[in-house]
Amino acid sequence: MTSHYRWARPVALLLIVTIVAGCGLPRSGPNKREIFAGSVLEQGDAFILTVNDRVTRATSVTPSLGFSEGFKDAGLLGSDTIRPGDTLGLTIWENVEDGLLADEATNSTLLEEVQVDGSGFIFVPYAGRIRAAGNTPEAVRRIVTERLAEQTPDPQVEVRRLAGDGATVSIAGTTGAPGVYPIERPTRTLSSMLASAGGVAIPPEVAQVTVVRGEHRETVWFQDLYENPRFDIALRDGDRILIEEDSRAFTVLGATGTQARVPFETHTLSAVEAIAQVGGLVTSAADPTGVFVFRNEPEEIANQVLGRDDLIGTQRMVYVLDLTQPNGMFLARDFLIRDGDTLYVTEAPFTQWNKVISAVTGTLGTVATFDTAAGALDGTE
Repeated sequence: MTSHYRWARPVALLLIVTIVAGCGLPRSGPNKREIFAGSVLEQGDAFILTVNDRVTRATSVTPSLGFSEGFKDAGLLGSDTIRPGDTLGLTIWENVEDGLLADEATNSTLLEEVQVDGSGFIFVPYAGRIRAAGNTPEAVRRIVTERLAEQTPDPQVEVRRLAGDGATVSIAGTTGAPGVYPIERPTRTLSSMLASAGGVAIPPEVAQVTVVRGEHRETVWFQDLYENPRFDIALRDGDRILIEEDSRAFTVLGATGTQARVPFETHTLSAVEAIAQVGGLVTSAADPTGVFVFRNEPEEIANQVLGRDDLIGTQRMVYVLDLTQPNGMFLARDFLIRDGDTLYVTEAPFTQWNKVISAVTGTLGTVATFDTAAGALDGTE
């Protein structure tokens, strides 16, 4: 009976290993074999491609932001041009003791805060209603002088453009000081106006500037305002400026430093940068030959990548990166991650084997406990 029991132990051990290996051990996601089983070649619904230089070039699509020619070609507003809502100051000197406007003690008259009405006109006593909007202070001075010269000899007129609520823009979003700002000589362009409002309150690498002008809405990267002077457009009365953070993000899963939805930190993001951004691969668990990028690829790009012209609609694509290949790191550095991608790193086969051993070891410890108890009962121990 003792000999039979001695043979039963190895058999039990083998049975335990087999059962544990066949069980669904905890893991971070599918392995490479299971992913490849979803290929269209295996009657699945995804195209699985190994990344190479051709694939990298075909998929290198970055969001195109910038202003149209209509925005870029708009000229600067004249800082002296009067607009409805502006406030003017007028001083009138008359060359007589008893003038039309001046009192007996002085030969000058000061008209403070003469506001340009909604139709663009101002009213000056004895000169009547004068169109100011669209003119410069100098042009208004000449008109008032000519009108008054018909009633008083050699009048001298000064017209000043005071601070008013004429041409303005509104700035909102993640900026230093949101508010309504007048378009003045130092703030006639987008970059100077943003500087006047305290700049952006988010990292400039992910800041986007949207200008809403009438029915048109156009967006540019904040950094492009300084790298490309053509994007530093002239502002127009009523422009609305919105500062927002880049909303693009990708999801990372598997044997990496984190499992999360991760926002972009730069305009463009490569696979290597995305892996580094989440803490890199877990050295004790990751399989560097199994880095996958899951993506819904637009029809045009899918056809180009696959060398076809018959695909219709968005296609499910899985791109495979093998970091152990001689050019694997270069390809991962050049392959761009896009908004909505899922980056998944498989576990190494050794990791699963370790889990099996750990499970078996724990199981054998439990079995040994029962074995010792059983031996004590039947006298074999």
